[in-house]
Amino acid sequence: MSRPWFPFGESSRPLPVEGGLKARSTRGAIGHTWWSGRFIAVLESIIVGGRLERGRNYARRGQVISLDVAAGMVSALVQGSRVQPYRVRIGLKAFTKREWAQLERALADSAWYSAKLLAGEMPEDIEDVFGMLGLALFPASSAELGMRCSCPDWEVPCKHIAAVFYLLAEAFDDDPFRILAWRGRDREELLAGLHAARAASEAGPATARGPAPAPEGGPDAPPGSAPAPTAARQPAVAGVGAVVPLADCLDAYFAVRAPLPVTSPAATSSAALLDQLPVVTIAARGEPLTELLRPAYLAFGEQAESAVPEPP
Repeated sequence: MSRPWFPFGESSRPLPVEGGLKARSTRGAIGHTWWSGRFIAVLESIIVGGRLERGRNYARRGQVISLDVAAGMVSALVQGSRVQPYRVRIGLKAFTKREWAQLERALADSAWYSAKLLAGEMPEDIEDVFGMLGLALFPASSAELGMRCSCPDWEVPCKHIAAVFYLLAEAFDDDPFRILAWRGRDREELLAGLHAARAASEAGPATARGPAPAPEGGPDAPPGSAPAPTAARQPAVAGVGAVVPLADCLDAYFAVRAPLPVTSPAATSSAALLDQLPVVTIAARGEPLTELLRPAYLAFGEQAESAVPEPP
């Protein structure tokens, strides 16, 4: 990849930034969820040497001025040692509308995935759903990423790109929907797609049942006529198809034919209700009302959990 030529390289001491985006992690690993860990693993597989450490330091010092995630592109400004901040671009192929429609149908078929996503969590096996459709949620190598920085460093990725990667991982910690937004679906679009897919799935069986059953007296009998002979209404033995008189199978008629699965409801966030509201156009200080209320809902949920006594 060609780079602009500068007569002098960048010094090792960046200019300080006031109000820059600063990583919460002050030491050790950055990112604490499994999905941000997967993303960091990609970064650390393509960057070696001092650039990785310098990028981590940039992220912790707040050298990243801005960070924006859009379909197929992450854009950022990073302050280095020069007065003009460097422009960083990290591109990733967004899925097509058809691919997203297939994903939404697959995710909507499982109440587990829907509950997790509505709670703002990323199901741990969600990558399997993408894989079944021949898609990948995370990039597997640098070949899937288009990385550019306006700095004079000839190596790609540079420390400025690495700093953006680390801040992006923490942004994914806060909101896993930003990963999906990078692939082409923001939170509102995905949840709307899931609701539509679930509604279509629930309506499908009703429309696929065929014509209404004939009257009880037979296909040509008028309504209210006498029922058909008892033998036609008796249950068939599973796997045999023979008709057995009801009096001969009363002892097993109500028996459970197979073990019932034992399930438990998925634990959802106390803020999940906000994600199920219709679109709210009210905003304050540039933030949607639902996002302003989210910390309060989460705090209420934590207080409620702490008030529940532990089992003996």
